[in-house]
Amino acid sequence: MVKIRYTTSMALFVNQNSDNRSKLQERLAAELSEKAKKKALLEAQERPDGVDDSNYIKDTKTTTSLAWVWILIVLFAVAASIAYMILAS
Repeated sequence: MVKIRYTTSMALFVNQNSDNRSKLQERLAAELSEKAKKKALLEAQERPDGVDDSNYIKDTKTTTSLAWVWILIVLFAVAASIAYMILAS
């Protein structure tokens, strides 16, 4: 029987019955499995953004529900500026 197993580090291991495997195949499969586990642990420990401490976000505020109003004000100001430039020329 052949078993296929995927790991988080995108490695593919094919397990066969131990009757058909040599000692070298078993050792190589064990080494590859151990190496994939170590790599997965290292990847899990690394931070994707490189920040180890979250103190930089300590005193910040979340966006309010009126943020869309500010976006509309900015868009209106840009549109008014463009219209003024077109009409003034």
